[in-house]
Amino acid sequence: MIHLSFGAEDLARIRFAFSPLWEAVLSLRTLSTGGAHGLHTPWVRLVGARLHRSRGGTAAGAPADGDVPAGLPPDLDLLFALVRPAGYIPDFLQPVPAGRTSSFGSELDRLAGTDPGILSAELTHLAGHRLAQQGPDQARRVALLHRLAADPPAALAGIVTALDRYWQLAVAPYWPRIEALLQADLSWRLDQLAGGGLSQLLRTLHPQVSFAHGEMRIVKYYEGRADLGGRGLLLVPSVFAWPDVVVRTADPQPIVTYPPRGIGRLWDRTPGTSGGPLGEVLGHSRAAILRQLDLPMSTTQLAGLLDLTPATLNAHLKALQGAGILSARRAGRAVLYSRTSLGESMATTAGQRDR
Repeated sequence: MIHLSFGAEDLARIRFAFSPLWEAVLSLRTLSTGGAHGLHTPWVRLVGARLHRSRGGTAAGAPADGDVPAGLPPDLDLLFALVRPAGYIPDFLQPVPAGRTSSFGSELDRLAGTDPGILSAELTHLAGHRLAQQGPDQARRVALLHRLAADPPAALAGIVTALDRYWQLAVAPYWPRIEALLQADLSWRLDQLAGGGLSQLLRTLHPQVSFAHGEMRIVKYYEGRADLGGRGLLLVPSVFAWPDVVVRTADPQPIVTYPPRGIGRLWDRTPGTSGGPLGEVLGHSRAAILRQLDLPMSTTQLAGLLDLTPATLNAHLKALQGAGILSARRAGRAVLYSRTSLGESMATTAGQRDR
């Protein structure tokens, strides 16, 4: 059990952020365990096939998911040595997000600027971490980590290159859907804050998390206590944190990373995206839009998923909104579209008939 003690200033400094780099790093843990918990198994299969093809292989029976992005395959031996199936993940791999949202490239630039002393110390700690170093090839892995710790500039260059290649193959193709789920989670959390205050917000983060009397308790395999001491708390929803909650209490920013609400729908494939009776009534493009919006999405996200121009997509969205089938709300610079109760009923009924 971890105990986090809040003061008044800490409660005033709670904020949220999304991090594409954190998703990439945590997804390595999911990939290394083969989707052991089941929910991410569809992604593991797709990405496993992509990585295999990037190395010149042909995975028999692997599902097709589009062309493999150009470029060399990532150094998975290096990445899996850095992110183990359990235990410690070096903090420098997950720099504190500067704002609520950021790009993968900007976060990778920040990682590239890691202090050499910090990198060396954290890699040395990882090499000796009892839980993280369980499993086969321990001696080879530990030797690699010590070589990296001895030459931080070369280590950083290799890590940045490997993460960039991995992102392009494994996470970037699915980022629009992941980002939509994170945005939807934030909207729901803000509703919890408006309806029940901070106590309600913090109590509903995850079944492993509770909050009472100025203290957050998080169920973990070890015992720990930390006073936030005016540093506040950063809350980071992450699809690849599932089913766990990841806690970091080090300076400068304590962080709790939790799975977003609605994650069970993340890898669902929408059947019959444009055909059937719904397509005959609404038109194939509008039917496809309606079915895709099982999660709130922006026009940019929808355009990428449906291969429609922004102008065409906007015309369809306005028509569906005018008919009361979709609703829209602003989230920062983006406008997120989602189904109304009428749109939800139409999509659900059409989906049942398609089956």
